[in-house]
Amino acid sequence: MPITIMGDKEFENVPSIKSKALRINLNQNIYGTFAEIGAGQETVRNFFRAGGASGTIAKAMSAYDKDFSDAIYGIEEDRRYVTEARLQKMLKHECDLMENRLDREKHPNKLFFTYANTVATIDFAKKYKGHGWVGIRYQVDPTEDYNEIILHVRFHENDARLQQNTLGILGTNLIYGAYYKYDSPKKLLRYLYDHIDKDQIEIDTINFSGPKFDDTVDNRLMSLQLVKNGMTEAVMFAPDGNNVLPARILYKKNVLALRGSFRPVTKVNMDMYEKSYKLFLDENKVDPERSVCIFEITLSNLRAEGEIDEEDFMDRAKLLCSLGQTVMISNFQEYYRVVEYFSRFTKERMGLAMGVNNLIDVFDEKYYRHLSGGILEAFGKLFFKDLKVYLYPLMNPETGEITNSENLKVHPRMKELYKFFKYNGKVVDVEDYNPEILNIYSREVLQKILNGESDWEDMLPANTVKLIKEQKLFHCENTAAENV
Repeated sequence: MPITIMGDKEFENVPSIKSKALRINLNQNIYGTFAEIGAGQETVRNFFRAGGASGTIAKAMSAYDKDFSDAIYGIEEDRRYVTEARLQKMLKHECDLMENRLDREKHPNKLFFTYANTVATIDFAKKYKGHGWVGIRYQVDPTEDYNEIILHVRFHENDARLQQNTLGILGTNLIYGAYYKYDSPKKLLRYLYDHIDKDQIEIDTINFSGPKFDDTVDNRLMSLQLVKNGMTEAVMFAPDGNNVLPARILYKKNVLALRGSFRPVTKVNMDMYEKSYKLFLDENKVDPERSVCIFEITLSNLRAEGEIDEEDFMDRAKLLCSLGQTVMISNFQEYYRVVEYFSRFTKERMGLAMGVNNLIDVFDEKYYRHLSGGILEAFGKLFFKDLKVYLYPLMNPETGEITNSENLKVHPRMKELYKFFKYNGKVVDVEDYNPEILNIYSREVLQKILNGESDWEDMLPANTVKLIKEQKLFHCENTAAENV
């Protein structure tokens, strides 16, 4: 029985990397292949060093030469090597080899796995820090199909050797978590950073699939965990519900962003999107084939009483996906940080669609006190790439007065700054709006849904109404009495 000293506190004991690798090695049934390209064989090295690896490692390989790699895994259509498609081919190829080369009747209890990564570490000039795809395809029951966990990482360290070491630790954490934490995906996610600082590596995409995850894991919820846990600043998911690599959506694209709570998404939100996007596409040098619109939700818009309501988040996500939209979840409170993030992936045109109240907040100095240059520094970052704001009007419900860029009022100290941006065409009014829907507000629609009222349906897109009713989103069956 362990000794305890007065004053000791309970804490979670994190196994060392050697202990994790050794536990895998000592299991007589776990057996698989390591295929690592681009950063040495750092993951399998941990298993060799732990001891007892002969019963675990079927093969360790690293097809560094491009021609040799193509001969094994085939040639990608885009001729690139650090891609999700390449990783998928590696995982499938190596698993198929094990199935073909080992007799299942002779090894009925073997739990096959393939761990693979394809990465590019920091370049010689240290301008490009590198990124990579990492994944595992594995069994926890020899009679079941394979499960998969695939993630994308971005390196933040400035030395290739350090990046290689970090990747090796991450890989070991992934294999260990896949086998011993698969029943708790949220914990598995956090344990990926055991013995790694979040400043060393960023995980911006992760997807779970297979019999152990199909009915228990929603990848959109996992993407929320990445941002919530500080593993990345922003994530994206596509209309199909899978997390998607931000670079895949944004790379060399013209980007229009629409921020909101979308709780729920209303006709006003969709009108703002459609009319702003039309204006955006009419801009010079904006190719419709190379343009995307992103619906962004910040963490501050997901918090209820200090905590993130995950069920509420999923309700919003389902509605936006049903409308065919790509959604970004971020921890960016200020708009300039959104623009900075997009600038990591594209140098093309950018735009922001927003309402009057949002633009007034943009000109509020209190949001920029943490910057040494204050609001001027923020605006330099916000507008330096010829960015334009597409302003959707606001109607006063009592007087019917319309507020737009011509008559909105900012703080007196900001008045001349606002006039400067307005005069230079940085703020563009959405004039072709639908005046009949300006009195629709998400918070009022939500309250009607919660109260069991019936006059909210005309305020939302038809597909949204149908989905809310069919899937009982936002607790639409609640009655007014239940919510008093």
